Amino acid sequence: MNDRNKDPGVDGQPTAVNPGYAVFQIAKALTTAARLSSPRSERHEDPATRERAKEKIAKWETVLRNILTGAVKYGSRTPIEGAPNWATLEVITGGFATGGLLAGGPLQEHEQKLLADIPGVPDGTERRALNACFLTDAGLAELQERLQTGCYDVAVPEEGALMVVAWLVTNGYVEEARELLDKLAPYFSQLRFYPIPLEQPRQFGSHVHLQDVGNTLDRLRRIRPNSRILAQKEAVDIWLPLYDRMVALFLETVGNGWPCQSYPDGWSVRALALLGEYAELRKEHTLSGKMERVGEHPAQLRELLGKCARKPDSLTGREVGRIRLILNCYVAKRGAPDSPTCTEARRRQAADVSAPIFHAIARVAAARLERHPQDDGLDDVSHLQAAVTAAEAASSGVPAGTSIPPSIQRKVERCLNETVEVLVERGIIKSGEVIARVLPQMTSGLRAAGITDPALRQLYAAIYRAFRHRRSLLLLNLEKQVQIEELPWVAAIERFRSDSLSSRELAQQTLEEVVVLTLTSFPQAILPNKLLQELRALATGADLDIPLVDELATDIFMGKFSGKFVESTLRAAGLLHGTLYAAYYGIDYAEIRSGLNAQVVPAYAGTKCSWFWPATQSRSDAFAQLCASRAGVPLGTWHPATNGMIIEQQQILTTQNLAALFATLDLTDALRGQLDEMIKQCFRWICKRQQMKVDGWHARLIMLKNTAYAWRQMVFFLALLPNSGVADFLRWAGDHLDAQPEAFRDRFRPALKGLALAADGSSLDSAAAREADAHRFLGWSKTKHWLLADV
Repeated sequence: MNDRNKDPGVDGQPTAVNPGYAVFQIAKALTTAARLSSPRSERHEDPATRERAKEKIAKWETVLRNILTGAVKYGSRTPIEGAPNWATLEVITGGFATGGLLAGGPLQEHEQKLLADIPGVPDGTERRALNACFLTDAGLAELQERLQTGCYDVAVPEEGALMVVAWLVTNGYVEEARELLDKLAPYFSQLRFYPIPLEQPRQFGSHVHLQDVGNTLDRLRRIRPNSRILAQKEAVDIWLPLYDRMVALFLETVGNGWPCQSYPDGWSVRALALLGEYAELRKEHTLSGKMERVGEHPAQLRELLGKCARKPDSLTGREVGRIRLILNCYVAKRGAPDSPTCTEARRRQAADVSAPIFHAIARVAAARLERHPQDDGLDDVSHLQAAVTAAEAASSGVPAGTSIPPSIQRKVERCLNETVEVLVERGIIKSGEVIARVLPQMTSGLRAAGITDPALRQLYAAIYRAFRHRRSLLLLNLEKQVQIEELPWVAAIERFRSDSLSSRELAQQTLEEVVVLTLTSFPQAILPNKLLQELRALATGADLDIPLVDELATDIFMGKFSGKFVESTLRAAGLLHGTLYAAYYGIDYAEIRSGLNAQVVPAYAGTKCSWFWPATQSRSDAFAQLCASRAGVPLGTWHPATNGMIIEQQQILTTQNLAALFATLDLTDALRGQLDEMIKQCFRWICKRQQMKVDGWHARLIMLKNTAYAWRQMVFFLALLPNSGVADFLRWAGDHLDAQPEAFRDRFRPALKGLALAADGSSLDSAAAREADAHRFLGWSKTKHWLLADV
């Protein structure tokens, strides 16, 4: 893994962001761009795709320049000089700010339309003029009207600021409005604080969509013609009939089994005419090289036809023999041209390529979508997936009755408005990360539920949704990401939001439903950081204290954990002490809980406790030392593999949020009937993923890490079953493993042996475990992993 964010300085402490990560990303983007421009790559003919690749390169070049010049303070909550912490930054992979502000930059289309109604605006002052325009009587009246009708959108949180001002003024909070404007005015020339106008209000509730109609339409329009299929169609429709006619011409000259023995009257004229026809067709039809490929029969016969038509006597005996061979091969394969055998063969080939071209069908689906509002989802997409109608056939050329291919149907379904449960069931949502993307559409209403004024409630929800689209910044020294309450316009209306009992109950119910849905649908995956943001918001709304911990990046880990990691470990201790989970990972939760509560921590040799360190450090520091000691590595090395081993021990001790959620929400009973299948799903996923062909050493390490994480999830769920359930699973897992290919079966069996040994109450750190070749499955190692020994 890349040490992306640190330059070791004095005593190994990071002093600056390492430019190597940005250089690596530029190189990767350039490689992609080179592939995009390759003539052999059919899907990269799309200019928009190539343009996106160029934009990505430009952004990473900007980041590299910022690192080298120090123009951006990476690792800080306010990395851009002159920009407040609440400004929405343009952030790319790894949390790097490019220096751009998403509410700034060039004027957008709706801004240009607004500006056309303001005469005499000097260059460079357009955005200031637009912000000021909305503070006039007419501007405020327009904002107030949009507040009431809901005909607006907020793409970035700043676009809701002047709407808050308008609401405050309308409701008599003039002083509060003035104080808010004092905070916004210094940035009027840079940022847009006004909303995007809409013709119709957007609707949000329990139904969500993965993307709106406009984005779905854009994806359909990106479907380009498949050059290989077009070339095949051209070959069958154009060049094969021409080749058949060439063969027929030469067959007219056969005598005594040899071609070119006698030429009927007008033969040369017809041959030259056919060659002229070929030349004209070639000007228009260039996709197929069938008639041009050197060494293949069609190209050879075409060259020999030209020579024979112009100077029949110039053919050598070798060339006549070549013509004879080509004709014999042709006739042997399909008979003479116009024979029943040849006619039937050509009919089948024509039928094979007669189906409508994929991108033409996509255009039919796109035309259907164009009739709907672009900025929302659709409650019903069945009409978009129906067969092509007669009217559509007349305008598109796609035959009536043609079915919409499943892949296009799946693209269309991405704008379907449905519950999260239904979208998961239909395979539209395929991971916890995707759940996190759509969840703000639902949770925004819950966060705003405590606001009594309908207009303000809708505005708060719109700002919340926009805020949740912010990308996290790269932060160091345990700094926190900007919270929504830090936005001045949100802080100005926060006092009008109260958490009623009904809203708390609704938030808790939603939290439980989302957690259960995610764990049952994707039990093998840890809850992604983006989803944890939404779960924290729901927990806050439900007035629940759940110490949810993020997955930490190994390459920016600074050897410290915040207090919530300690709290999460204590929750795990209360749930898992004395269970299979504790036995498998060698955890004495009672001793750890006692030590952490007393602010002392047991020292470990491997996983065996030997003595206590004195309480000369905070619980968080002691916890970090505990994780390092369990991993058998020192803190503060800034080495990604070492950090990975420490972080993995943190995940083991905390269960990476599982124990905290199960204990607080009492999920054991709620999932009792589903745990068996969740455990088996984890094991099947691990077996499948471990056998996938993965190119590159780094990719194999990532695969190993993810399967070890899935194994840990499985062990946690297994620990909640009675002993009989554990025994049943071990028998099933043994049978499932026996059914796998021998190479994988032999390589992975030590992991299952280790689990069975722990279930019998034996330690995996014992001599008996070593003799039995039983392993504890971990994902990180400083040496070559035992699962990769033969790779």
